[in-house]
Amino acid sequence: MTRSFLPDTTAVALPRRLMLHGLRPLASFIVRRRFAVRVHHADRAPVSGPVIFASNHVGVADGPLLAIFSPRPVHALTKVEMFEGRLGGFLRGAGQIPLNRFTADPSAIKTCLAVLRAGRAAGIFPEGSRGPGDFRRFHAGAAYLGLVSGAPIVPVSMIGTRAPGAGSSALPARGATVDIVYGEPFRVEQVPWPRTREQVTRSSLLLRQHMIAQLDDALALTGRHLPGPLPVGQQNIDDDPPTGVVEQGA
Repeated sequence: MTRSFLPDTTAVALPRRLMLHGLRPLASFIVRRRFAVRVHHADRAPVSGPVIFASNHVGVADGPLLAIFSPRPVHALTKVEMFEGRLGGFLRGAGQIPLNRFTADPSAIKTCLAVLRAGRAAGIFPEGSRGPGDFRRFHAGAAYLGLVSGAPIVPVSMIGTRAPGAGSSALPARGATVDIVYGEPFRVEQVPWPRTREQVTRSSLLLRQHMIAQLDDALALTGRHLPGPLPVGQQNIDDDPPTGVVEQGA
């Protein structure tokens, strides 16, 4: 009997990518007129085949910057609350994937796996909502996608996308420097169904440890610091469900 790794995704529509590809040069030009964006070690990402970009999350600009400056166009998991009105239409046109963070969302997971099966790039923020960006909170989605697909997970360190003391929706000041540092890929051995909670937890802890080490290297490379926690009163404004591994679990 053949072991099953990936669920059946033949009926899953792949996200659009016309805007995802076409708008990147223009968007990069516009962003660079406001910020000094420095991209480091983009060559660490594989140039072809499935890949998962996993980034820390400190500010509202992280998602757009990942989409614009990643070495490959990224279909990123994005909270479903963003898919409303004109912004929702734009996000869908740009190939982003809506995710309900507060319940099991098989549709989002299957869409991600279809993206990887097609040899494209998926994006995820393991911390969930915006915060200090130090991976103190770490959800299991990135490791799970790695276990199911066998795709390499490339850490991304966003530095300078939120100023110290600034709120969760604040943009960097005009002229500020933003560093995007790509880390060494992390590989999880592909595991066939059924995958156990223990396997996912163990892989999440190892991935978290690797991403913390890569973040430390990125901070040393740039000579910079993370912005610290959100202001008092905002630290739970966009709270996530109590899932995944945290500092105590490590």
